[in-house]
Amino acid sequence: MILCEPDSRLGYAYFPTTSVISIQRVTVDGASTEVASVGSEGVFGVTLIMGDEVTGSRAVVQSPGKMYRLRSEILIEEFARGAAVQFLLLRYARALLALMAQGAVCNQRHSIDQQLCRWILLCQDRRGSDELAMTHELLANTLGVRREGITEAALRLQNAGRIAYRRGRITIIDRRGLEAGCCECYGVMRQEYDRLLEPDAYTVHKGLLAASVGDYLASSGRNGHGLV
Repeated sequence: MILCEPDSRLGYAYFPTTSVISIQRVTVDGASTEVASVGSEGVFGVTLIMGDEVTGSRAVVQSPGKMYRLRSEILIEEFARGAAVQFLLLRYARALLALMAQGAVCNQRHSIDQQLCRWILLCQDRRGSDELAMTHELLANTLGVRREGITEAALRLQNAGRIAYRRGRITIIDRRGLEAGCCECYGVMRQEYDRLLEPDAYTVHKGLLAASVGDYLASSGRNGHGLV
C-alpha cells in the first residue's frame, strides 16, 4: 500500500504501531531505493515540524499492520505547544538522520548478504515476529539491488539454515546466525534505537509516540485517527 508519492502534499503524519513504513527515493526511470524505514519507534511525516509539507519520497507500507494517522495541521499545532510531543519528535528526527547515514554507509560498503541480514533483523525487532511477509521484488526495491541478487542472497541464507523462504514469506530460523553474518551496521542501528527508546525525563519507551497520539485522539475527539 502506497501512502504517498514524491512531490505530494502531506495531509497526514503516520504513526505505525505494528506495521512498518518504507521511505523510498524514486529515480526518473521509476526505480526506487529505501533510504529509511519507520516502525513503532517513530513517525512518517516528521518533516512537517521543519516547515515542509511536500514530501520528496514515496512512502510504502512494507509490513502490514496497524498505525495511527494525524492531520498535518494538528501535528504542527501540537509541536508548537512544546513539552513532551515536541521533545519526542525532535529526538526522533535526530535518530532518523543517524540511521539514514548508517544505512548509506551499509549500502555502499557491505555485501547484499550482509544488507539482507541487517534488514531482516531490524524488521524482526520492529515486528516482534519470526514471520516476515516480503517478496524478492519488493526486497530488491528496498535495498536498491537487482532481484537476482536478492534471490541468490536469500538462497545462501536458506542453505545456511538461517531462514526459510516460501511464497513471499521469510521465516527466521537462526537469529544468531543472521547476527553473525551481518555487518557492524546492525549493531550501530540497534544502539541508535536503544538510545532513542531509553528511559528519560519523559519516560520514552517503545511505541510511546504512537501510543501518545492514539490517546490524544481518543481523548480529544479530533479528526485524524486511522488504521492501515
